[in-house]
Amino acid sequence: MTHRVSRSRSLGQHALLLGCVSITCFPVLYALLISTFDFQQVFIYPPRLIPGMSLLENVGLAWSKVNLGRLLTNSLAISISVALGKTLLSILAAFAFTYFRDFPGKNLLFVVILITHMLPLPVRIVSTFQLMDTLNWVNTYYALTIPFFASATGTLLFRQFFLTVPASLSDAARIDGAGPMRFLTRILLPLSYNNLVALFMVEFVYMWNEYLWPLIVTTSNEMRVAQIGIKMLVATDAQAEWNVIMAGVILVMLPPLVILLLTQNHFMRSVTFGQEK
Repeated sequence: MTHRVSRSRSLGQHALLLGCVSITCFPVLYALLISTFDFQQVFIYPPRLIPGMSLLENVGLAWSKVNLGRLLTNSLAISISVALGKTLLSILAAFAFTYFRDFPGKNLLFVVILITHMLPLPVRIVSTFQLMDTLNWVNTYYALTIPFFASATGTLLFRQFFLTVPASLSDAARIDGAGPMRFLTRILLPLSYNNLVALFMVEFVYMWNEYLWPLIVTTSNEMRVAQIGIKMLVATDAQAEWNVIMAGVILVMLPPLVILLLTQNHFMRSVTFGQEK
């Protein structure tokens, strides 16, 4: 009887999981399906569930209509720069807050950093834009990257991890003559590898999906990003070519998907680190 109840519960959990996965994946699969149709097939009712033969043609149209190659290059450069910048600054800030014990006003400054995390971009967008304009950074890579380098989340993540590192390691490194930066690079960074990769992945995907700030701070098509390119495909005077738009969407989805697949194991290890300990 107990075995039967356990089996029924397991089947129910798997059914629920399968349902959630189906709901999550359906929009992506439907976008992929639409990207294979020609213009007429998109509007057939009832909708077709058999893929068409126009995928490569639609990809070519999406690529050429808005210079998608340039926009993807911009998005890659910006996302990688921001992810690396956030990761580096987060590690250095967390190291200072954890190991510089005589740092004056350390706790107050850390609280201030956490408070900034509660302010979303739309709240500070006007003041940030005014600063970029004062520095003549509008329509430059500086404006697209530097305002995003600071990360309260990353600082908190690494600070909490560094607090779990035994004090005997830092004492032993100090006895062996290792300075703070050598202790950071030789001991803490290898221990933090999973957290490093996880934060890089999260920040890369976050910046890749950013739309509002690049739209405001760029004025030329050469500086636009891929998300704006999708909007440019939609914003036409003629009827929207949804097959071409969905082909562009699939192309824009690929880089973060590849990053996610390459880093998912490290991300899961960073999430379960505390449980494993």
